[in-house]
Amino acid sequence: LTLKFTAMGLGDGLIYSLNGLMDGLIYSLKWSTDEMVHSRKELRKGKFISAWLVFYSDFWHFLLHLLFIAPFMNLIVDIGNSAKKLALYENSVKKALIRAEKLSHEELEKRLSAYKIENAIVSSAKTTSDETIDLLTARIPYVHYLSYRSRLPFSIEYDTPETLGPDRIAAAAGAFLSFPGAEILIIDAGTAITYEFLIGKTYKGGNISPGLSIRFKALNKFTGRLPLVTPSDIFTFPGRNTADAIIAGVVTGVIYEINEYIRTFEKKYSQIKVILTGGDGEFLKGKINHQVSLLPDLVIDGLNYILECNAK
Repeated sequence: LTLKFTAMGLGDGLIYSLNGLMDGLIYSLKWSTDEMVHSRKELRKGKFISAWLVFYSDFWHFLLHLLFIAPFMNLIVDIGNSAKKLALYENSVKKALIRAEKLSHEELEKRLSAYKIENAIVSSAKTTSDETIDLLTARIPYVHYLSYRSRLPFSIEYDTPETLGPDRIAAAAGAFLSFPGAEILIIDAGTAITYEFLIGKTYKGGNISPGLSIRFKALNKFTGRLPLVTPSDIFTFPGRNTADAIIAGVVTGVIYEINEYIRTFEKKYSQIKVILTGGDGEFLKGKINHQVSLLPDLVIDGLNYILECNAK
């Protein structure tokens, strides 16, 4: 009888200890942010020992989190014409997003070192450097480079699929993920404005138009006296000065273009879904005379979806 109770006590104690360890780890993660702030305050006060103790504690909390709790993640690398993005996904949920105009090899390595990454996808509107490729393949078990040959949730009806930009493919994948099986017009307002059309499981093609920044720069570069201006919500219409005349011409011109695209597609496809994304999407949304869904993360969501399709 004594042996029986002893064994039961050991078993209960072991379970209790494991539960306590996990609770402690979870508690430490919640607590560490506040303590790191506290350590900085202590350091400013000259309390170096206190600051060091807090930092030391936080370091071990982070290490335990990395080794025992942190799940494997998907890394999304989106290299566009004017910006670069890094995103981390866990179970199709975005956990982190980093935007950088210039992301060096050293910066990329620094950011990757804090996470356990199992799969990665690279989408690039430019040539990806060998240094970046070497870094990714050395650290991550599976790295996929997006192209028209990738396994996709839809077929592509495009005469020259090899020239189809990876960002356009990713936008279509994100749209399919958001509205599976629907008729969808995707408006990606970035450096260029792309109009992509998806019916069910078929990508039907799209159009490419100059974006806001290209239009402003073109007027400045290819004329003798027109100044370079930037988008604004405040301007006279019709323009009562040269700056307003440029802003009114470019911004309202883009809005008229978008409105007419939507009107044309809605006339033929009454149930069509319209998605707006891209760097200028938020600026344009309130000016469009039709119902649109603003999905800023459409492309990176689509990239993660494609990665999941190809990593299986």
